Amino acid sequence: MTNQQRLEDLVARLQSLGGVDARSARRLLSAIDSARADGPQRDKPSVVMFDAKSYDRDAFERANDDRLVIQPVEASLDADTASAAAGADAVCLFVNDRCDAPVVDALVELGVGLVALRCAGYNNVDLAACRDAGIDVVRVPAYSPHAVAEHTVALALMLNRRLHLAYLRNRTGAFVLDGLTGFDLHGKTAGVVGAGKIGRCVVRILSGFGCNVLAYDTQPDEAFASEHGARYVDLPELLANSDLVTLHLPLFKETHHLIDADAIASMKRGAMLINTSRGGLVDTRALIQGLKTGQVGAAGLDVYEEEAGIFFHDLSSQVLTDDVLGRLMSFNNVVVTSHQAFLTHEALDAIASTTIDSVLEHAAGKRGQELTHFVAAD
Repeated sequence: MTNQQRLEDLVARLQSLGGVDARSARRLLSAIDSARADGPQRDKPSVVMFDAKSYDRDAFERANDDRLVIQPVEASLDADTASAAAGADAVCLFVNDRCDAPVVDALVELGVGLVALRCAGYNNVDLAACRDAGIDVVRVPAYSPHAVAEHTVALALMLNRRLHLAYLRNRTGAFVLDGLTGFDLHGKTAGVVGAGKIGRCVVRILSGFGCNVLAYDTQPDEAFASEHGARYVDLPELLANSDLVTLHLPLFKETHHLIDADAIASMKRGAMLINTSRGGLVDTRALIQGLKTGQVGAAGLDVYEEEAGIFFHDLSSQVLTDDVLGRLMSFNNVVVTSHQAFLTHEALDAIASTTIDSVLEHAAGKRGQELTHFVAAD
């Protein structure tokens, strides 16, 4: 009898014992095989970290204290790279890793029991497929809202005072001020779309600048607004009256292309748009049209809806083949940063610590809602 025939026979026997589905049976057998290969008991849980950069490795090494076996993999997770997780208890993913149904199928066959996102968003994970496969999903719901909020305001300040243009001019010896005129943020109206942890930090900062702050959120907190001089309004009113609009929402079906052609047309003419959340919140082609007509006065983007395969990669020796991104970056009133708003020492340390704690919880036997940062399928 071949190994495959033995496997099929064992799967059939397990199913006959009382409703164990084939996928769960295969996962159990894979775990048994791994345990046999590694001896009577593993000393440490093992994690394969996909899309691992030097700063990820450094932060996790500092936080790990030799509690996990962490294997960094430079490639992003997808159906072609999932095999790198063979023998791991968990995989650790970032924003541009793909964990759709085919990848979940591959992971469960490899015996992986946990998907640990080292970010807050989870739109790149098929939660229903993970649930059906018996794979738990955890995330880092709050690492450093200050990091993202401060980057948001940095983009707004750079665009307003044309700092990116001034820097480039001065590097060539052109110490002239023509075309660099900005405006006082003090007294202007700023619209914060999404007043969660990050959005609230932005509200505090902009209030400190003396802005008239409007906020939109599905769960308004009037006490917070009153304390910081903000006012909750609906989205149309915010867009129509704000000189600066900044986005701080997760990416769901309901928020995909929240800022589309209609939304841009309803904005105050010449308003500045900042997005440090998820690229899919903005219809990039509609934004380009808004920039061309002057309806959008400037845009600061730390995220892009087709950023996977571009951001976090060195493409300096290649031709940029994404025509939409290329057109976007051709505007002198647009600043694009490559998803770096989170990138502070404090945020990296918090991400590593929270992720490692989640993996250790899972290794200790906690499952589903027992996990502190569990993400449930709808």
